[in-house]
Amino acid sequence: MDIVFGIFAALAVMIGFSSIKFVPQGRQWTVERFGRYTKTIKPGIAFLIPFVDGVGRKISMMETVLDVPRQEVITKDNAIVSCDAVVFIQVIDSAKAAYEVENLNLAILNLSMTNLRTVVGSMDLDEVLSQRDAINARLLAVLDHATSPWGVKATRIEIKDLTPPADLTQAMARQMKAERERRAQILEAEGDKSAAILRAEGAKQAAILEAEGRREAAFRDAEARERAAEAEAAATAAVSEAIAKGDVQAINYFLGQKYIEAFGQLATSPQQRTVIVPADLSGLAGLVEGLKALTVEAQAPRGTSTPRV
Repeated sequence: MDIVFGIFAALAVMIGFSSIKFVPQGRQWTVERFGRYTKTIKPGIAFLIPFVDGVGRKISMMETVLDVPRQEVITKDNAIVSCDAVVFIQVIDSAKAAYEVENLNLAILNLSMTNLRTVVGSMDLDEVLSQRDAINARLLAVLDHATSPWGVKATRIEIKDLTPPADLTQAMARQMKAERERRAQILEAEGDKSAAILRAEGAKQAAILEAEGRREAAFRDAEARERAAEAEAAATAAVSEAIAKGDVQAINYFLGQKYIEAFGQLATSPQQRTVIVPADLSGLAGLVEGLKALTVEAQAPRGTSTPRV
C-alpha cells in the first residue's frame, strides 16, 4: 500500500506541476485544448487543465529586427542598383501571429524584398539615390498594411545601402566634378563682375570728388582774386585821392610800386640770365623811404599830422 500511495502522490505532484505555467516577461503563450486554440496567457503564472489544455505557440511580443537580404534591382531608367534593408516589427495579436501565417519572419522578409523591388523599380536612379525617406515611407505603408491581418505592426523600415554599378559611380563622380567646376567658374565670374563694378564705382566717385575739388579751388581762387582786386581798387582810389590833393608822396608811392613790380618780373623771368641793377641806388632808397612815410601817414589817426623828413 505504501508503494501505491507513493506512486499516486508522485503522479499528483507531476500533474500539479504540469498544470502550472510561468510565462516570462515580453512573451505570450497560446493555449490549445485538444489541438484547438482557446486562449492566450500573458506573463506571470497560469493554471491549465491537466491532460486537456496544452501550450501551443510561444510568441515574442518584443520588437524584432529582420535583415532583408541584398538584392539587385533594375530602376525605371534601366540602371542596376544593389540594395538591402532592415525591418522593425512587433507582434500586436499573438493568436493571429501564431495561426494566420505559417512562418511569420520568412513571410515578412519575402514581402519586404518584393515590395523593395517594386518601389525602387518605379523610380529613376537619381530619385532612388536622393529620396531614401520617400522609399522608406512607401515601403512602410505597404508592409504595415500587408502584415495587419497577421497581428503584426511594422514600426520602421530603413534602406541600409544603395550601391550602383562601378561604371555608374565613376560617371556620377565625373558629373559631380564637372558641376562643381561649373559652379566655381560661375562664382569666379560673378566675383570679377562685382570687382569691376566696384572699381568703376570707385573711379566714378573719385572723378566726382576731383571735380568738386577743382570747383572748390576755382571758387577759392576767384574769391582771392576778387579780394585782391578790391584791395587794389581801394589802394588805387586812395592814391588817386592823394594825387588829387597834390600829395607828392602818393605819386612816388604809385610809381615806386610799379617800379618794384616791373623789376621783380624782370628778375624772375625764365628767359633772363642777367639782371641789370639800376645805377641810381640812392634814388631807389629814397623811393623806399617815401613809401614808408606814406604808409605811416596812412596808418596815423585822422586829425593828426605826421612830420615830414
